[in-house]
Amino acid sequence: MTLTIDHVTREFVSNVGEKVTALDDINLVIGDEEFICFLGPSGCGKTTLLRIIAGLDRATSGKAVHDDHEIREPDPKMAMIFQEYSLYPWRNVLENVVFGLELRGIAKDARIRDAEQYLDLVGLEGFARSYPYELSGGMRQRVAVARALAVEPSVLLMDEPFGALDAQTRNMMQKELLRIWDKTRKSIIFVTHSVDEAVYLADRIVVFTPRPGRIKEIIPIGLPRPRDRTSSEFASIRRYVLDLIDEKENPSKI
Repeated sequence: MTLTIDHVTREFVSNVGEKVTALDDINLVIGDEEFICFLGPSGCGKTTLLRIIAGLDRATSGKAVHDDHEIREPDPKMAMIFQEYSLYPWRNVLENVVFGLELRGIAKDARIRDAEQYLDLVGLEGFARSYPYELSGGMRQRVAVARALAVEPSVLLMDEPFGALDAQTRNMMQKELLRIWDKTRKSIIFVTHSVDEAVYLADRIVVFTPRPGRIKEIIPIGLPRPRDRTSSEFASIRRYVLDLIDEKENPSKI
């Protein structure tokens, strides 16, 4: 799997008729099984780029290409997970997970078997008949992950999926996501505002400038997993990324 972002620019027209450039000439190649984090300030275009990759939005110029095919619409080889859990409250956990398989016309026995497999993978094997309101925030996000995995995507697109969780649950979900990624070896593109989260998760961090969003720097993270947040190596990388972001937000320091 290769995902190529080729000179992508995205412009909008504001309510008062002014042209707003959200993304400006983005170039990026993402390889098979990579874990990539998009990091930058609010409004820098991270989510816009993720939506272009997902086929939910179109670039004004340039293109996103997946396996030699230009992305012009949602790609069944990709699944997107949002910060909001977006579960159907009238469906139980199992029924939520099989939803995408239903849309694809998978036979009932097969989709239940697949859903149960992924509920086991995310640690929810005992909650198939529970409803979303009965689950914690972290458990609801696990359901969202299981639902995305059930359709067998090659790429997971994650838009601040842990942003609404408390710090302890967020750290736990980061560990769980890495465990799932290690087992499934999907490519993951993960949008976050958290430097700590990006350093903990990513193979590479793509740091964006404030709007118009450009790629400031791409930082490879060479630390072995599992990563120790208290180590001097982790702290050194985190400080470098923080300084990079501080340079963006305070041009006088550049």
